[in-house]
Amino acid sequence: MRARAAVIPGLDVFLRGGGASDSVRAAVAGLRHARLGLIAHPASVTSELQFSADAVRAAGYNLCALFGPQHGARGEKQDNMIESDHYTDLVTGLPVHSLYGEVRKPTPEMLHGLDALLFDLQDVGVRVYTFMWTMALAMEACAEAGVRFVVLDRPNPIGGVRREGPVLRKEYRSFVGLHPVPLRHGLTCGEMARWLNEERGIGCELTVIPCEGWRRDMSWEDTGLPWVMPSPNLPTPDSCVVYPGMVLVEGTNMSEGRGTTRPFELVGAPWLDPVALVARLGRARLPGVAFRPCHFEPTFQKHAGALCGGAQLHVTEPDAFEPVRTAIEILAGARALAPHDFAWLDPPYEYEEILAPIDILWGGPGLREGVDAGATSDEILEGADAELEAFSASVERYLLY
Repeated sequence: MRARAAVIPGLDVFLRGGGASDSVRAAVAGLRHARLGLIAHPASVTSELQFSADAVRAAGYNLCALFGPQHGARGEKQDNMIESDHYTDLVTGLPVHSLYGEVRKPTPEMLHGLDALLFDLQDVGVRVYTFMWTMALAMEACAEAGVRFVVLDRPNPIGGVRREGPVLRKEYRSFVGLHPVPLRHGLTCGEMARWLNEERGIGCELTVIPCEGWRRDMSWEDTGLPWVMPSPNLPTPDSCVVYPGMVLVEGTNMSEGRGTTRPFELVGAPWLDPVALVARLGRARLPGVAFRPCHFEPTFQKHAGALCGGAQLHVTEPDAFEPVRTAIEILAGARALAPHDFAWLDPPYEYEEILAPIDILWGGPGLREGVDAGATSDEILEGADAELEAFSASVERYLLY
């Protein structure tokens, strides 16, 4: 029998009536006879691994519809940027509305007849992960339709202490960044929802049901919760630790390890010398990480079926590791070692047809321009600390843990 987890997810708190807060208990009681929708994905499970839709129905709530984010409500889409269709869920018989495709914001027709929309997605603490923006758009739709929005909060798997990278510039808004948030934001979904609702003026009727027992300095292992992949290419907590930086490789012609068993921990290309890359990274003296020269052959996505040279990241000290700075050094190294082969990808990317993918991932042109000019990582990150301080000040009053 598995030991009791140190952290209780918001879903479990909801199912048992709302926890210690009188206001949250009252809000949950008010949903007992409400018509509910649920935004869910495969990681939407109780601490005992029961899928949230099944658990909510088993608890006697009137669940009327499911909504699926990127990769689908049951994770049926295994690759990146593959759209989902609307369909009928084979398990529950409920309609499933896709929120990743031509429609990314719930329509009035989707919300018709609902009293409240539950949100239960496991986020990973990175601005470019689309689930946070599915939440923001759903909050907007609920505000317009007069539907209550309820966040069943979950831990940030990479912790809530550190923030990294630049804050998104408004002219680079896209579905991988709709509001001025740093690359690694350090918030839970519930905290982000509170900030978006007040500071960004969404103004929906919002209830957040917090986790119990979570601390900002916790690793995922500290929570005691089982890990369920929130998306197919984040298979382990280790992949989440490197993701805030290594996701930037998506904006280049290098493989970020998709099509391997270690996505985002492997990086490389057919034209890259792994020994030279690792030697250069060693000279950068990056904290908390070691690099192993390696070769790998992706089975799908970039360079599928081709032998790639590159490196595997081995995070030795997670608290010291700086994933964003590390990724900058990798990109700069690849460009310096293979200037005629390395390239930034052209759009489209995540529904953006004009701006370069690397620019919407970074939140502006600074990374691309800096790497092309041979700038150091310190020079590329210049100004980010001040942006992070301002963001931290703006979210302070909305923190729950």
